[in-house]
Formats: sequence, C-alpha cells, structure tokens
Amino acid sequence: MLYLIGLGLGNEKSMSVYGLETIKKCKKVFLENYTSKLESKNFDFRFVDVDRNFVENFNVLEAKKEDIALCIIGDVFGATTHISIYNECKEKNINVEVINNASIITAVGISGLSLYNFGKIASIPFENKNIKIPIEILENNLKINAHTLFLLDLDPEKNKFLSVKEGIEYLEKNNVKGKILACSRLGSKDFMIKYGEMEKIKKINFGNGPYCLIIPSKKLHFVEEESLKKWEL
Repeated sequence: MLYLIGLGLGNEKSMSVYGLETIKKCKKVFLENYTSKLESKNFDFRFVDVDRNFVENFNVLEAKKEDIALCIIGDVFGATTHISIYNECKEKNINVEVINNASIITAVGISGLSLYNFGKIASIPFENKNIKIPIEILENNLKINAHTLFLLDLDPEKNKFLSVKEGIEYLEKNNVKGKILACSRLGSKDFMIKYGEMEKIKKINFGNGPYCLIIPSKKLHFVEEESLKKWEL
C-alpha cells in the first residue's frame, strides 16, 4: 500500500493523528523537501528526505510489496506531481490512500478574503525577466472580479526563497500598481501579513519564508473590506 500523506503547515505537530498512526506502520517513509518548508522536523519516526527528481520518478511498484508513505508538506495535491503518482497507482492496481491536510491555498483565508472569490493561482519564479504568465493570470482574474494569489518561488533544500520585495518588483516592472497583501509563513504561529501600497510593503522585513502575495479584486464584499483593515499599514 502507498500512503500519500499531507503534513500540513507549520511544524511536525500539524500532522493529523491518523497520518501519524499510518506512518508508524509503514516500512519506508519518504519526505519530499521541495514544495515548501516546515519550521522543524522533529518527528518521532525515521524518514528519508527526497528531492523533486526522486518524487517525479517515484517507483510505485515497491508499494506492492510493503507499506510505504510519501509525506508532502501542506496538502497532498498542492503539486501536480502527486496526482500523477496517485493516477499511476490506480492504473497499475496498486493500493493507494490519501490523507489530506491544510495547504497554502486554504491558509490564505486568514487574510479575510473569501476563498470563493479567488481566481486562478499564479507562481512567480526566481528567473522571471521574460515571464508573463503571472501577469496574464492577474489580468484575467481582475476581469471576473477575483482575487489573485501569487506563490513566490522557493528552494527549501538550499534555503532559498523569492522575497516579498523581489515579487513586488517583478509586478512593478510589469506595470502592476496599487495595494497588495504580502504574507510570510502562513500556517505557522509567527505568520505575518501586511496590506498597503506596494512601495511601502516592499520595504518591510517579513522574516523567513515561504512568502506569497495577494492582489485583491477591485470589488470587495463588506466583510472582506473590514478584514483587510486589520492588516493595513
């Protein structure tokens, strides 16, 4: 059996009880280390850190012989690689179970912006000089009065994160103006959110990553308007 287990956000205590019980009965436990970063990994079980290449070439056939857990920070389906593994198991008649958890896609709800009002999600990569897709996504979301979540690139293995300042500068270079929400470490106790003009936001030290940016829709519900005030500079 292969278990795809979401670890949630924050630290090892974010894992569900069922997830922990399942991991403890597995012969092998892998923890992918590239989609996000936990504050700490003080698990009371042994695991092997694996990179993107390992996960993308994951040998699901091993799960026919023994119970294996692949642990994913956030939720299992926060990255497309993991649905590919699930689909492969189904195609090869390998027993697979998914244990879901919280992800950045739901954690942004603490901003006060309704999750129902978010449009397509955009990612801003490290190398973004000629990248226009995030801007196209923003423009399309604004047309339908939807909020836009920008996930800023990260490489946890090297402790490298695209900063809030760098993310905003990318938007400014592409003629994006106005107010923005900047967030760091959502899901952790010491999360940080600020709302204001881009020029002011990019001067703030947001501490350690990971980071994300949100450009709200021009049309806000009154509850959303009230919620944004608590983060405003």
